[in-house]
Amino acid sequence: MRLPLYQVDAFSKRRFGGNPAAVCPLPKWLPDQRLQQIAAENNLAETAYFVAEPDGYRLRWFTPAVEVDLCGHATLAAAFVLMDCMGFGGERVTFHSRSGPLIVSRSGELYTLDFPARPGAAQALDPALARALGAAPREVLAARDTMCVFESSEQVRHLAPDMAALAALEPFGFIATAPGDDCDFVSRFFAPKQGIDEDPVTGSAHCTLTPYWAARLGKDNLFARQISVRGGELWCENHGDRVRISGHAALYLTGFIELD
Repeated sequence: MRLPLYQVDAFSKRRFGGNPAAVCPLPKWLPDQRLQQIAAENNLAETAYFVAEPDGYRLRWFTPAVEVDLCGHATLAAAFVLMDCMGFGGERVTFHSRSGPLIVSRSGELYTLDFPARPGAAQALDPALARALGAAPREVLAARDTMCVFESSEQVRHLAPDMAALAALEPFGFIATAPGDDCDFVSRFFAPKQGIDEDPVTGSAHCTLTPYWAARLGKDNLFARQISVRGGELWCENHGDRVRISGHAALYLTGFIELD
């Protein structure tokens, strides 16, 4: 069996920036074990698979270690592959997922994800979290991920977490965020328990970041940077129970997977 494979750098206009995602269109679903094996072989933060359905596409995401319930950059990459590489005839596509219907629209070179909001609830700082991060945040909020709010972008930039210690804690992942210098806010994202020490750009984290910063800054349209080594840019809109997250994408490679 020969399957097409694309690698796309999401949330960046330039190759070698943003977050690389593998995208594998399928004629029908393979066994979950094989999907996980391919994702492990790709060894990227996420591999996205989609299969056509009568009213859109079924979309799933795998890290090298586990299947996840929501992924922003690989959703953007999947839409890019459909629209820019596979001749999809439209500027709007619906993906059906474990997080419900996800609509991606395109305007020029900008792709916009319509995702569920995941606002965080305030919680007390666990001393073990501060030790794992190597610094104590001013606020901690819990959603799917634990969000740690710091005073400055430099604090976030210079974090050097103990990944083994983070992996021993309960949450799916950890968001570090602070006000930005040339943007509304910055962030980094760590998920060592999921096989990803630091994710370069994390669309799903902005489902929690956007409601927080919209409320704190008093505005619903925000420009964000994820300040990983690769870096990425995101335009975020707060819409109550939904968020819109926009970004660019760049195609890095196309090829084929050879399976027995």
